[in-house]
Amino acid sequence: MKKAIEMMQKIQVAIGGFFLCIFLLTVVFQMLSRYIGIAATWTEDVSMYSFIWAVFMGAGAMVYEKRHFAFTSISDMMKNEKAKGILSIVISLIMLYFAVLMAYYGFKVTKQFWNYTWVNIPSFKRGPTWLCLPLCGITSAIYLVYLIFEDITNLGKGGNK
Repeated sequence: MKKAIEMMQKIQVAIGGFFLCIFLLTVVFQMLSRYIGIAATWTEDVSMYSFIWAVFMGAGAMVYEKRHFAFTSISDMMKNEKAKGILSIVISLIMLYFAVLMAYYGFKVTKQFWNYTWVNIPSFKRGPTWLCLPLCGITSAIYLVYLIFEDITNLGKGGNK
């Protein structure tokens, strides 16, 4: 199970990196085209939607490493490993609630905008551009369920990680 989760996270990071590269390339192309005097209005849409994908894929992947949301000030003060484990579970449950909401409403938004077209590239549909919302919610929920299971298992072993 852990290998499958880690593979999913690596794929998600790779997708985020791919869209970050597209974002950077389109921004550079946009700057060059303005300098040369060529109209490249499509770069605004491509850079915006690729950045959105990069952010949501990176955010989902960082949930697995507990880097996306970190409330370390309270846990750093705690000496009891069991209390730290319980706090970790509570935080993960709160995040899981929001991840499920993101998946649910992400599907609704994607469905609503599926047939809308891009402003500068009317042959492209907006639906696929919003798929990053439910994907981030689903993957975050999977990571969080796994992390909660790990924390509960560690608590059962006495709180040692």
